[in-house]
Amino acid sequence: MEAALELAHVTKRFGTFTAVDDVSFRLERGGFLGLVGRNGAGKSTTLKLATALMVPTAGSLKVLGYDVQADALEVKRRIGAMPEDMALLEMLTGPQYLRFVGRMHGLEDQVIDARRDELFSLLELAPAPRALIADYSFGMKKKVALSAALLHGPQLVFLDEPFEGIDPVTRRVMKDLLLGLQKKGVTLVLTTHILEVVEALCPLIAIIDGGKLKGFGPLDELRKPGQGLEALFLELVGSTRAGELSWW
Repeated sequence: MEAALELAHVTKRFGTFTAVDDVSFRLERGGFLGLVGRNGAGKSTTLKLATALMVPTAGSLKVLGYDVQADALEVKRRIGAMPEDMALLEMLTGPQYLRFVGRMHGLEDQVIDARRDELFSLLELAPAPRALIADYSFGMKKKVALSAALLHGPQLVFLDEPFEGIDPVTRRVMKDLLLGLQKKGVTLVLTTHILEVVEALCPLIAIIDGGKLKGFGPLDELRKPGQGLEALFLELVGSTRAGELSWW
């Protein structure tokens, strides 16, 4: 069976800046990968390349057996994506936006509405009927973006900082939801700065720094006995300066 996601020597440059630098890894179907790194490490760019939102400068990517450049439309039909900036149509209401997303994926309106109601109920999202997404809180927008990513039942889901701005109760529901999807064979790729979330959810870890892949594989194989993910992360990317100020 083809891998869910395969990167081969992928590089992405913006002028003289290299955001992703010769990255290669293979994620099997049904896996749950936590992609972690510092701000500007190349995580979001890697996800944009994998979801056909950007074209690599060099290398190749395959998603569910499809070449991301040659078969971009087929890739987009089969994946769900929750980008960090969410990219919502904010002059629509939440239900209108999900109708739009569902129709783009060829779903019937009654199917869209039933799935929307189930997602909104699970995520405790109950916007006023005429409220536009532009007027939603940040956390509400996150919930709409997650709903849109899952609405069509994709085989592979990319989630860029899904827990940012989410309350603790909904965060727990989202964790359970994602673990349940994995048990059903859905492949998940998650980026977050909350290392505790990655450690709790993701059996596979990819650590990226300066655009380079510093570590990839099962967490238990990458870390030393008794070592947490934070310690492993700092070991691979290098510790930062001590958190001190000169005037205190």
